[in-house]
Amino acid sequence: MSDPIFFAAATDLTLAEIAVVAGASLPDGADPQARLAGAASLEGAGPEHLAYMDNARYGDAFAVTRAGACLVSPRFAARCPSGTVALVSREPYRAYATLLGRLHPDALRPGSQFGARGIAPGAHIHPEAHLEDGVTVDPGAVIGPGAEIGAGTVIGPNAVIGPGVRIGRDCAIGPGTTLSHALLGNRVILHPGARLGQDGFGFAMGATHLKVPQIGRVIVQDDVEIGANTTIDRGASRDTVIGEGTKIDNLVQIAHNVVIGRHCVIVSGVGISGSTTLEDYVVLGGQVGVVGHLRIGRGAQIAGSSNVNRDVPPGSRWGGTPAKPVRAWFRELTTLARLAERSGKAPADDEG
Repeated sequence: MSDPIFFAAATDLTLAEIAVVAGASLPDGADPQARLAGAASLEGAGPEHLAYMDNARYGDAFAVTRAGACLVSPRFAARCPSGTVALVSREPYRAYATLLGRLHPDALRPGSQFGARGIAPGAHIHPEAHLEDGVTVDPGAVIGPGAEIGAGTVIGPNAVIGPGVRIGRDCAIGPGTTLSHALLGNRVILHPGARLGQDGFGFAMGATHLKVPQIGRVIVQDDVEIGANTTIDRGASRDTVIGEGTKIDNLVQIAHNVVIGRHCVIVSGVGISGSTTLEDYVVLGGQVGVVGHLRIGRGAQIAGSSNVNRDVPPGSRWGGTPAKPVRAWFRELTTLARLAERSGKAPADDEG
């Protein structure tokens, strides 16, 4: 349930409006003009709230929910409590996300910490920077010479936008972020503490390690979202590229010369070494490590905590250390478990 101190609802919605967005039909007897003022979990919802149900693990909470309406997948529709309007949707979670965005649009991206518009006192903007009309800059932000920022973009407090950096329209640059040697498209979201464009880690190793100048850029295409404290190094010999619509979680490290395709999903704790390419729609689970100079094919999925040390074919599902096709990985795990059983007494819980 949202706290109105942080997320006051921007509007309320009728059941008829909710049904249209969800692609659902209202059940017999439901009042199409009944209004819902917010959204909440199954456990926390009251008659004024919208909830959703799409996972059997939450069956007990669903059975006793007091939500005014609930988006449900067809397999759960018959189990909806009598006091809750069941709105049957093929994709209840996606429909819920869309409706939540209408109720709480301010939760979709970082906004001004002062709730203000325009250039705040205490912002430091070089006279040779170019800001279109409608840019918001919070106190403490620094914008260097030659930087260009598009209309509707918000620059959070203490963000640093380096010389020549270009940021498109309707972007959100969170507090404390730093950008250098970077070009960003439209509707890009950077959460607090993200770092883009710093040196890649490149040294010619020997008796002494000679630093390799990193002369590339970071290119971030439209509709990319990058989580808090994620770091993306600029390229050395080619640009580091984040493709359109890709979503990157918190605490991810992306090294120099990495090229990530369109609509990829990269979960927290991932590290991608230099000059690796991810094709479109790749998914990397949490804490995946990828060595350098590889190619992961379109639509491939890598299980969490895996280590990828060779190319991955398109559309495949891999896991393990070193990563391999999931069937082979599961066979290895099963075989190892059987060998452990046959070897005798299992180790005690307190044994190493």
